[in-house]
Amino acid sequence: MFLSELKFEFITGFEYFLKTTRNCAHNSTIKYIKNFRKVINFAMKHGWLENDPFAVFSGKLKAVEREALTSEELATIEGKQICIPRLDKVRDIFVFSCYTGLAYIDAAKLTSHHIYKGIDGLMWINIHRTKTETKSAIPLLPKALEILAKYQDYSEANPKGQLLPVSSNQRMNTYLKELADICGITKNLTFHLARHTFATTVTLTNGVPIESVSSMLGHTSIKTTQIYSKVVEKKVSQDMAALREKLINAKNGEQQDAAFLSVKR
Repeated sequence: MFLSELKFEFITGFEYFLKTTRNCAHNSTIKYIKNFRKVINFAMKHGWLENDPFAVFSGKLKAVEREALTSEELATIEGKQICIPRLDKVRDIFVFSCYTGLAYIDAAKLTSHHIYKGIDGLMWINIHRTKTETKSAIPLLPKALEILAKYQDYSEANPKGQLLPVSSNQRMNTYLKELADICGITKNLTFHLARHTFATTVTLTNGVPIESVSSMLGHTSIKTTQIYSKVVEKKVSQDMAALREKLINAKNGEQQDAAFLSVKR
């Protein structure tokens, strides 16, 4: 097809094709169309196309709430006694991701080369995300260190140097469904849910600045991280409770000052 043949009807047809034949969700469809639009914009800038076929096209992403485990649910998974070795391993790797924010592929490729001593004298992860190739520098929290220590023998015996016994993504997610049933978790437990849990329950809820969270997650834009900040109601509640106490103390202080001045007179 020549560029001059591109019309608005082609774009709407492309959208229909993605949603039906390719069975893409709305947001995935819009992202594919936006990538296509970049090519059209390139052609427009070079004068290869006179009329913009996207001129009247409107495609907006739908807001998506990122589900995450609560601190209580995470504690339940951590403390559950599991006698089945394969589920015990999956639980450990999932929890490790909850405390590091690593995606599945990055946890799978993690080796001792990615671990170093940071400026604070503590151990950090330094890894480039497979998805975006952006750098992630993540301080290792005590629980994550505990899990790495648990699998030290595995890493030493592994010729590839991988630190954790990560199975295929499909198998991991299948086992996580079993883990959810055992722990009484009703949420759709997937490996990626661990990353969401790190962003919300472990970091943002505990007052870690969103800029730091964005850096640790390896996001290319802080707008991506802001998706998580919208669902942290617990942090909002804590902040407002602190403000409420501050205002009450200030009011009590004013009343005490007024009482002191009255007595002095």
